[in-house]
Amino acid sequence: MSDTHEPIAKVGLGTDGPLVGVQGLGCMGISEFYGPTDDTAARATLEEALALGVTLFDTADVYGLGANEEFLAPFVRAHRDEITLATKFGIARKADDLRYRGVRNDPAYIRQAVDASLRRLGVDVIDLYYMHRRDPAVPFAESVGAMAELVRAGKVRHLGLSEVTGAELREAHAVHPVTAVQSEWSLFSRDVEVSLAGAAAELGVAVVPYSPLGRGFLAGSFRNASELGADDFRQAQPRFTGENAQRNADLLEPLRAAAQAHDATPGQIALAWVQQRAQVHGLAVVPIPGTRRAERVRENTAATRIVLDEAELGRLEPIAGQVAGDRYADMSSTSAARE
Repeated sequence: MSDTHEPIAKVGLGTDGPLVGVQGLGCMGISEFYGPTDDTAARATLEEALALGVTLFDTADVYGLGANEEFLAPFVRAHRDEITLATKFGIARKADDLRYRGVRNDPAYIRQAVDASLRRLGVDVIDLYYMHRRDPAVPFAESVGAMAELVRAGKVRHLGLSEVTGAELREAHAVHPVTAVQSEWSLFSRDVEVSLAGAAAELGVAVVPYSPLGRGFLAGSFRNASELGADDFRQAQPRFTGENAQRNADLLEPLRAAAQAHDATPGQIALAWVQQRAQVHGLAVVPIPGTRRAERVRENTAATRIVLDEAELGRLEPIAGQVAGDRYADMSSTSAARE
């Protein structure tokens, strides 16, 4: 397995954003969605990530109903000048109904959400504040305008969007500069390439791919969601269940072959493919694979030094077009639903 303790390279997070490690860390799984967690191991993972040059740490108010932001708070305060802190608003949940998902983008909600995140994180300013999902019923200019007010108030440094189309990015950017867009982007999920990647490159906006490892499927962590715990979020994702899972597992032979050629893991090849989208599309790409284990951070960051040749890229190219099943059981809140 390709593994190293050498710090990763840095890249500008878009035209106007901070310099960050070329790979970030998604912190969602520390608190929820992927089964039991170990707080002590998770804290060690945060420290290891920073030691390896990871500086973009990504959370959201919805993860663990605020628990993820609270968990990160001591780490953030201890390393405030070393890291770029990203969090999000926009997905509303209910403590008495954890399956409920709503979307809120109205200005009053945005002002309430940022203050709540600042309190939980124990900071005076959020480096990168994302709209997690868009509610088309709320005029986009109103939502982005409210976010811009947070910048002027000194509560937020940079603005981000998640799961938007290229047209929506242009609309938002005309109201206030957008630093980064977060969307699912992997060998299994390439919706971002329909219109967003081109718009981001044109505007100088970074793309921050979430789930670059296909929620662990591309890394070989599981072959079917039936192997996972009953409360695991992936149980509800169509591409990981039943016949879909088997068909999708059969697509990964080129990934395994490339891993063998590079003395790497399949997950590292999947991450290297995402990293190389930067050269393909001419923009900054900073994936945020999530993990709760320090050894996995070492594996993931080592992938930033793997370069796939044209033949390997060619063999990986057809995979996304053959994937069975959607990313979510309900795709209505994704950019794909509005393209």
